Amino acid sequence: MTAAIIDGKAVAARTNEETAQAVAEFTDRTGTRPGLATILVGDDAASAVYVESKRRTSVRLGMADFHRHLPSTASRDDVARLLDELASDDAVSGILLQLPLPESLDTTGLVDLIPPSKDVDGLTTASAGLLARGLPGLRPCTPLGAVELLDSSEVTLSGSRVVVVGRSELVGRPLAQLLLQRDATVTTAHSRTQDLPAVTRDADVLVVAAGVPGLIGAEHVKKGAVVIDVGIHRTETGLAGDVRFDEVVGVASAITPVPGGVGPMTIAMLMRNTLTAAIMVSEPQQ
Repeated sequence: MTAAIIDGKAVAARTNEETAQAVAEFTDRTGTRPGLATILVGDDAASAVYVESKRRTSVRLGMADFHRHLPSTASRDDVARLLDELASDDAVSGILLQLPLPESLDTTGLVDLIPPSKDVDGLTTASAGLLARGLPGLRPCTPLGAVELLDSSEVTLSGSRVVVVGRSELVGRPLAQLLLQRDATVTTAHSRTQDLPAVTRDADVLVVAAGVPGLIGAEHVKKGAVVIDVGIHRTETGLAGDVRFDEVVGVASAITPVPGGVGPMTIAMLMRNTLTAAIMVSEPQQ
């Protein structure tokens, strides 16, 4: 058996088309465009590339682009003032503070200055609380993207045994909560779980977001399981994930590649969140 490849690029393209159409309808209806504010602090090359990709996509989908770039010497007060300015700007639907920030800055404290209604990354403490309580709010983009890929492949989540390998606040924990809300039976494991293969082999759906290159191999996967690889790492031979793809592709029924799996979905979900944030403010009854 060779696993079907879950094509994140194709699903992201379809999602973006739907978002672009919805943005056009929203703009016609309200006379305003959803606006995404991206903030880059410092000159980290990888962060600059990520921000540029997000800005380019938002403009292509019909949104307004509000970008701000602060030097690496910016103080906490500098960043806080900018966040307050964008928070009070009605033209800005969503605020994204690109991470990581320079080590001198308090990341959690600054992220928490973003109003939950504009937290399109879904990373504030308030947004985490809304997710934990199952209340309406904006959810983290990468977990949303992983769930969207499962839905696009018509994977049944209700009643399925799902193992999430990873417990980060960015991916593992919120993803487990999203899956629980879909009535999956969810187990959270991680790189220090004893006898990890015994835990992961129980999964109908295995989602790996541990941040450890090549952590998961064929011995970790039940025959016929669906495998979602969230990890992405630069290696001497190119990009690789947390899953040893060449081994697992012969065991799983479906699997995401790296690159081209979850990655494209993260930006697609950011675009959807920005539209959702605009709708929540302009049309709260919906």
